[in-house]
Amino acid sequence: MSEVNRIAGNGCPMVIPEEDRKSLKEIEKSIIKKYRKQLWSPFTKAIKEYNLVKDGDKIAIAISGGKDSLLLAKLFQELKRHGQIQFELEFIAMDPGYHPSIKALLIENCEHLGIPVHIYESRIFDIVDGIAQDYPCYMCAKMRRGSLYDKAQSLGCNKLALGHHFNDVIETTLINLFYAGTVKTMLPKLKSQNFENMELIRPMYLIREKAIEGFTRSSGIEALNCACMVAAKRTSNMRYDIKELLENMKADTKIVEKSIFRALHNINLDASVGWIKDGERHSYLDEYDE
Repeated sequence: MSEVNRIAGNGCPMVIPEEDRKSLKEIEKSIIKKYRKQLWSPFTKAIKEYNLVKDGDKIAIAISGGKDSLLLAKLFQELKRHGQIQFELEFIAMDPGYHPSIKALLIENCEHLGIPVHIYESRIFDIVDGIAQDYPCYMCAKMRRGSLYDKAQSLGCNKLALGHHFNDVIETTLINLFYAGTVKTMLPKLKSQNFENMELIRPMYLIREKAIEGFTRSSGIEALNCACMVAAKRTSNMRYDIKELLENMKADTKIVEKSIFRALHNINLDASVGWIKDGERHSYLDEYDE
């Protein structure tokens, strides 16, 4: 086969020459060599710094088919091959109602990358389409995560790994600040409230999106974009607005993203008007006169 069918970001078919794709061996080598500083080092640093993986873990890697989750799968395969921690892996992909050509691309990419993915079907797109308002992404993400937790637990896993990266953390923080009126971010790990003994981890927490994009282009893989059949009809520009804002700010202050990320690790409660802990609201006035 000289050419490989692909799906463009707008859902239209496109063709990428087979020779533009790197071999599996070349792709895996580039993670450790060419992209060691941008991908491998921050990945292993997050694993250690946030204590994300332990001996005896069985981790489900959630595969959406996008650039982030495909890289996450390869990083974990390399960690299992070269790391000192003893753990097991399962690769799971939920089909929430993809177009057949999109699902085919997901399967083809996983095959080329040597990812033994378990694909299972759900009807989440249909459900969300029927009940969502102008911004269905939050509801869809919540339902998909619950489905992934359930599938991971059925496979005997105790952890679910998602492909959220450094820029997701920054953007989510600003979306919550500007649109929800709260200082809240993505955590590198958290325990599930609805699935006993299950934990969500984000091992790409320190990896920049541009590095992921560079790796994907270099590998010659046409990863899926959102591929959502619902959001295509009801779009919101919040995340795009935040991305544009950050780009404009970086033109004047290069370290703006780094500063925001650092601030999330240095929240000063002594200078906070109010905060929420374990669902209970607190005010600095509670102890002001003591």
